[in-house]
Amino acid sequence: MRNRRRAGTSRLRRYGPSHTRPRGEDAAHRPALAPASRGRGPGRIGKALIVLMWAGAFVVPIPLSVPSIRLAAGAVGTPGTLTGDACVSLGRGRYDCQGTFVPGDGGPAIPVSAPPDLEAGDTVAAQLTPEGDRAAVAGPRGVLTALILPFLCVGAIGFLPYVVLYWSSRATRGRLRAAAIGGGVLTAAGLAGVTTGLIAIYSV
Repeated sequence: MRNRRRAGTSRLRRYGPSHTRPRGEDAAHRPALAPASRGRGPGRIGKALIVLMWAGAFVVPIPLSVPSIRLAAGAVGTPGTLTGDACVSLGRGRYDCQGTFVPGDGGPAIPVSAPPDLEAGDTVAAQLTPEGDRAAVAGPRGVLTALILPFLCVGAIGFLPYVVLYWSSRATRGRLRAAAIGGGVLTAAGLAGVTTGLIAIYSV
């Protein structure tokens, strides 16, 4: 009897009174486990900053490309021919290319800045800027080349409406599906436009 009591007493001292309770009573007094916290998305300010940076990076360049498109289409400037002379590498994929522009009305040749994709000795139809310091490839090839940046921007912002709608309180399954389809169409159109422009750049 003494040995049993001593064993029980030592066990009580060692493990505490909770180990002597019945299984059901012990489970009832255990604290509930807190659910695992899920990752929280950005707040309102964070969402607004993301949308502004996204839109600013890919919407602002579109109107800035209009002068180059108008020049290549012949809406401004002087038509003529451009012959590539030489290009100097400036590093990081940048080049300083020079060429000779001859106006279509038979005026004197003018040294100008030339597109970097024009190799030395190549002669193409071109358009001289009103400032007279740069010439761009004219015609369909020049227009498609000038449209590369706008097409890239259109493809990049294709899913921006979907993100804005997803974060808003008006998001429904039907609206999200429509925004996703529209984003896919814009992305595909942008990719097709960029590919066509790159083909036009290296076409003979």
